[in-house]
Amino acid sequence: MTTTDDFLKTLPDKTESCDSHGEYKSHNYFSAIWSQCPVCAKDDKAAREIEEEAEERKKRREKWEHKLGHACIPERFHTRTLDSFSAQTPEQIRALTFATEYAAKFSDAIKTGRCAIFVGGPGTGKTHLAVGIGLRVMGAENRTVLFTTVMRAVRRVKDSWSRESDETETQAIAAMAHPDLLILDEVGVQFGSEFEQNIMFDLMNERYERRRPTILLSNLPTDQLIKYIGARVFDRMREDGGTVVAFDWPSHRGK
Repeated sequence: MTTTDDFLKTLPDKTESCDSHGEYKSHNYFSAIWSQCPVCAKDDKAAREIEEEAEERKKRREKWEHKLGHACIPERFHTRTLDSFSAQTPEQIRALTFATEYAAKFSDAIKTGRCAIFVGGPGTGKTHLAVGIGLRVMGAENRTVLFTTVMRAVRRVKDSWSRESDETETQAIAAMAHPDLLILDEVGVQFGSEFEQNIMFDLMNERYERRRPTILLSNLPTDQLIKYIGARVFDRMREDGGTVVAFDWPSHRGK
């Protein structure tokens, strides 16, 4: 018994004409459905692929911008990548090498909670390299990153005491302890009170227990930094390969 499929298989190709590409052989797919011009089909496929790729790029960009917003990385620093850091001296090259390797091996850092402390004068590129690490691990490893200053962190905790606050003090600390990487800038600018040191300890200890890496940025010399953040916090940051990176060169600003 001859089936419809058997019948269709016996249908001969027919000659059709394309306004753009001339005559072509058309094959029957099903019932009254015949193949179109192969050149047009190829062009249509290429156009769909371009459209799909553009849509995918749009989704990636929107996702990236969403992550940047949650990371609280200031707009000024959105282009401060590791690739754009200018390393001329041996000391600058060492700092860039550390940052690049830290970002490349962040999957290891997240397992141990390995931290880093960048110390040096203003304008030496501490924020640039720290943000470069953050952007790299956000993009390459899909990690969560939070950039904040000590002043903002302290203010967030203080704001949680207000009756109008949407979060408790515990929730404020937890929100800063949760991201895979915390970049804490301007450490020591306020010449911290005991209250600030207690908040720093609570936050850093929470991240220490969760094995969440943190990068501290400070203009203070190491000995003054220890006095500011406390020996307990400093010791925790030095565990599991935690490194102090010195940015001991003149400011780049204005050059």
